[in-house]
Amino acid sequence: MTRNRYYQGPPSDHYDGERFFNPGHPETDRSLVELLRWRLGGKRARWTATPTRQAVPATRVADLSVTLIGHASLLLQVDGRNILVDPVWSARASPLRWAGPRRHNAPGIAYAALPPVDAVLLTHNHYDHLDIRTLRRLWRDGQPPVVAPLGQDRVIGRTDPDMQVRTLDWGEHVDILPGLEVWLHPANHWSSRSLSDRRMALWGGFVVRTQVAIIYVAGDTGYGDGAIFRAVRERHGSPDVAVLPIGAYAPRWFLKDQHVNPAEAVQIMQDCGAVQALGVHWGTFALTDEPQLGPPQELRRALEAAGVSEGRFLAMQPGECWTRRA
Repeated sequence: MTRNRYYQGPPSDHYDGERFFNPGHPETDRSLVELLRWRLGGKRARWTATPTRQAVPATRVADLSVTLIGHASLLLQVDGRNILVDPVWSARASPLRWAGPRRHNAPGIAYAALPPVDAVLLTHNHYDHLDIRTLRRLWRDGQPPVVAPLGQDRVIGRTDPDMQVRTLDWGEHVDILPGLEVWLHPANHWSSRSLSDRRMALWGGFVVRTQVAIIYVAGDTGYGDGAIFRAVRERHGSPDVAVLPIGAYAPRWFLKDQHVNPAEAVQIMQDCGAVQALGVHWGTFALTDEPQLGPPQELRRALEAAGVSEGRFLAMQPGECWTRRA
């Protein structure tokens, strides 16, 4: 009998019968000694509260628009559908209301200003991506279908058994609505909600396919050999837009295998062939050691080194909306 509390299924090339893993990728687990070495020896940059523009999105968008709510929380509006990715409206990325990483900017869309939500996509169960309080609110207000990697239905069900969650393995897809395909794509990362459930639920990114656009949301990921990013183009074609993480990367000795830095994010954009890239996962929650404005500064340097125009890869701010122009 497996000790996995979230998922029971046959072993695969990324599941050993008890825990999920990243095949062909360096180990993402870190020991207590390594964690203490980082926390006690690192030099955490000081962050400050920053003002936030508050976007008021259209009810529907016929073509393609992406609005950053903050950190990795996004509103995708495509082909008349509204999709939330990793929605977090809570003040802290934590199981506690009074402790844990707090927001340094308000959500870029006020919850009351949200358009009707047609689907919610969850990349993994870390607290900066899976916020039970926000999910409960969304479910209470509209019961949008929730799509997540294997095991995340049990993660959510432990606190809200009524919420309906459709789970996918890497390479699987679901037609949420007519003309709206959502594919779960591999990511080089890990999962946990506590000290005792590491890698018991799967993680990943998403490829959203509609009649008007292909959108790639990488989720949290290390770079590795780049094969999973080249596979996006091979399997789905070049994305019209790729939403890529550019923050939470320092120190590299501790985080390289689980979070890309801006230079690696530029390489992902090139690997998958994205027409446009949008940088997220920075500037809201102080999770790691880089300066608050380090990610966009490093991104500019990486784009210059790669000979890529700054306009092709934007470091998004909360409340900022990117819309495809004809």
